[in-house]
Amino acid sequence: MSDESQVCYTFEAALEMAIQMENEGFRDYLDAIRRVRDKAARRILKDAALDALKHKHSLETALTEGQLQGASMAEKVPTMNLDYILARKQLSAESTTRDALAYAIHLVNGSIDFYRRMVTGCEGAPMAPVFAKLLTEEAHHLQDLEDLYEQHFLTEN
Repeated sequence: MSDESQVCYTFEAALEMAIQMENEGFRDYLDAIRRVRDKAARRILKDAALDALKHKHSLETALTEGQLQGASMAEKVPTMNLDYILARKQLSAESTTRDALAYAIHLVNGSIDFYRRMVTGCEGAPMAPVFAKLLTEEAHHLQDLEDLYEQHFLTEN
């Protein structure tokens, strides 16, 4: 276990870190949108970018209000862990919808790992429910992406 997973930051510092992470994710999606030509792939990346902006806005609102609304809503979300079977690669103009979904799945998994480390590091602290809620939100986003991948690329036909 790394030292980072054992650290619990102040509310403000934790939210600032989460805002920075969401902003970096948004920038990664934006960069990918500019490179990819496939319309369906661009749509997937655009939706993921907008989701990152929603999370960032929620975090910024929490920072100004001093609390995250609905922080008690934390639940376990089952996912397929597709990131283990999908290669993570940089997107190019020739990237497909499948490539864009795999890219988004890997970025969301990075967010999930971050929030999981924060939950572990803040166990028992007032911040733990905040990170648990953010972890749940990211897990729902991952589940949506994996469902879309399964629907289009893991069919039995």
